[in-house]
Parts: sequence; structure tokens; C-alpha cells
Amino acid sequence: MGIPIAVQLYTLRNELEADFVGTLKKVAQLGFDGVELAGYGGMSVTELKSLLDELGLQAPSSHVPLEQLEKNLDKVIEEQKILGSQYIVVPYIMPENQNEDYYYSLISFLKTANAKCNEQGLTLCYHNHDFELEKLSDGRKVLEAILEETSVSTEFDVYWLTKAGEDPVDWLTRYRDRTPLVHLKDMTLDDERFFAELGTGGVNVESILQTGKEQNVKWWIVEQDESRRTPLESIEISINYLKNII
Repeated sequence: MGIPIAVQLYTLRNELEADFVGTLKKVAQLGFDGVELAGYGGMSVTELKSLLDELGLQAPSSHVPLEQLEKNLDKVIEEQKILGSQYIVVPYIMPENQNEDYYYSLISFLKTANAKCNEQGLTLCYHNHDFELEKLSDGRKVLEAILEETSVSTEFDVYWLTKAGEDPVDWLTRYRDRTPLVHLKDMTLDDERFFAELGTGGVNVESILQTGKEQNVKWWIVEQDESRRTPLESIEISINYLKNII
């Protein structure tokens, strides 16, 4: 068996709002192995777990806002256990908090939260955008500081790494065995460098896939923040690309 493939449900946020169950059925029909959650669609965790089981979908990971992690980590852990999710992902730092003082307070919190997750058999991951590739006053990149000063795992987003001028293969190699999840998305070749379906843009997806196999990646997760097609068309193109190349 190869590395399984999930879709980050933020990609389908509008479709899910209109028809949560029907959209998940379409995801399963496209051949995805799982979904990375970003909320529960108004369902209880037990209802959602039953639905995913019925559709043959796993929920390996969940994006959980930092505020929720800070206030209700015990509840988040309990819910992930019900869902059968291994990975809790820190998804985003709000713009007003993208500053050096906050980053160091975040590092302190991540240490505590990571220890609690590990005690419960779960893994805390950090998902990057491009702003974490900016440098701190000590010369380190924000993402380097987070990963050097904590033992959290990563969910490298290859689009944002590439957009920031970084090589995703280098980051995957440097943090071997700390990269259970990888966000796969491509980038258009025009000046806009917009989000693109896998295999249609300028991200070196093939090398990333090969390196991921070598670096013990557990799940590929397709995400497309925005699309010039319908999101369902976009994820179909992406998963078909992966099926043909993996």
C-alpha cells in the first residue's frame, strides 16, 4: 500500500455548507482515502464518525484554531480520539499575531500542548504559510525557531514553501520523521502564482512525492485554498494526477 491521500475540507467549504453529507459522498467517490477536518459541519463527533465510517473515509487529522487549542485542548483531544484522528494541526496564526513576541509565546504554548497530546497518544503538528519563512531578530526563520525549540511535528505546505522561495524537498529532508502530513498544492506559472491543481503548475510535486516516501510521510493531503474551477473539479484533477504518478 502506498501513502494514503486525504483532502483538506477547507477546500470544499462552500460545498459542505450547502450539502455536507452529499459533498463527503463525492469525496469518497473520487477515491480519496480520508479527509482532514476543519470543523464538523454542525454534526456531533459521534455522528460525523459514523458518517465517515459509512463512506469508507478516515479522518487522520483535524485543523483546530489556536484559540480553541488554548482554551479547550482536553476537549479537542477527546474529540480526536472519538474520530480516530492521530494528528491535531495548528492551522494558522492570525495577522494581528504575526510578530516576534507572539511567536515566542506560541513556542511556549506548543511545548505544553505537545506534551499533553503525546501523553494521550496523539501528535501535534504545525502547518505553515509563507510568513513563517520570514526571519526573527536572531536570524532564524520563524518556522525554524518553532521546530528547533519544540518537538512538534510538521504539516509542510509545499505551495507556501515554494512561494516563499524555499525548497520543500529540503525541508522534508531536514525534518525527517517529523513530517507525517504534507499539504500538496501546485502554483500557477503566471505572475499571480495562484493556487493550482497538482501537476499543472510550478511546484516540484514529483520530487516532493519521492522524498516523502523516503522520509516516512504518513498522509498526503490535497488542499486548494481557492480555485478558478469548481473546487470539486480541482480536487478531481489533483487526485487523478496522484493516482497516475504514485
